[in-house]
Amino acid sequence: MDSPVDPEDDLSSNVQRLEDLEQIRDLPRRYAHLVWQGKPVETVDLFTADGTVDLGPNDGGLIQGRENLRAIYSEKVGVDKMMLHPFVHNHIIDLTGDTATGTAYLDLRCIKDGESLMGSGYYQDKYRCEDGVWKFKERKLTMCYLVQPCQGWI
Repeated sequence: MDSPVDPEDDLSSNVQRLEDLEQIRDLPRRYAHLVWQGKPVETVDLFTADGTVDLGPNDGGLIQGRENLRAIYSEKVGVDKMMLHPFVHNHIIDLTGDTATGTAYLDLRCIKDGESLMGSGYYQDKYRCEDGVWKFKERKLTMCYLVQPCQGWI
């Protein structure tokens, strides 16, 4: 005979799942916010110690580990660096226990080499929960386009 399901256990697991999903949803938003604010160290703190980012061949390629991430982000993110204004949306998450995958779509405004640019793309992410905190395990950026608008907005 099957043992009865305790409704409190079911409620507890549903609440935990919702809390996990909300923490994961917050990661790309927090990442974009910290990039906007020019805070490279805080941005990298959103990654696991062995985290990776693949920015594509034109912007550094695959970067592994927090030390390497800090070096690249310190070079690219900051008030006196390239202006990056990312907007993330349409975040899709697949959650399985202490790991998850997701896609977050990106609209980007930036100034690079003195040029106003706007672009669109997406991040393919892997997340991992460490000590009750969700972090990026992997981020892979795919840009669909990054072009100069008809009129600059510098």
